Amino acid sequence: MNADELRTVQAPLKQLYREQPGAGRVTSRAEGTLDPDAIAIVVDAWHGKVTAGLHKAGGGSGELACSADMLLEALVGCAGVTLRAVATAMGVTIHGGKVIAEGVWDARGTLGVDRATPVGLTEIAVRFEVDCDADRAKLERMIQTTERYCVILQTLRAPPAIAMTLG
Repeated sequence: MNADELRTVQAPLKQLYREQPGAGRVTSRAEGTLDPDAIAIVVDAWHGKVTAGLHKAGGGSGELACSADMLLEALVGCAGVTLRAVATAMGVTIHGGKVIAEGVWDARGTLGVDRATPVGLTEIAVRFEVDCDADRAKLERMIQTTERYCVILQTLRAPPAIAMTLG
């Protein structure tokens, strides 16, 4: 897809969202089934099922997906797609590359060893290794624009209100 094709696809959507702001509200959904025999959950992913379980640092075998890794995978996916869209809109050809996210969490918090230790990721670093025809300044603008429009990154930066209920 080139810049003109991207604009053609997005133009009617942008117009609709300007005229009917409510039409731009999208509900995303995830669901999983608790495993009755293990400390695990089978998550219905977009293209199959993923079984998530305890990380090795929390007593797991390391054979099941770690939810922190899954969060970082969502961030990499979003940042990569956003970067590709930004590059396309800017007329930059990307020949290849990687988006790498690394996060740090402290198992002492998760296991309740130390109540002062936070639970969850406390540091996340995202690195872009991009082979493209843009100069450094343009590539930096592309990364800044990606940062601005990446849904998962912005969600992590400004967390939404979250309600947990019983069904």
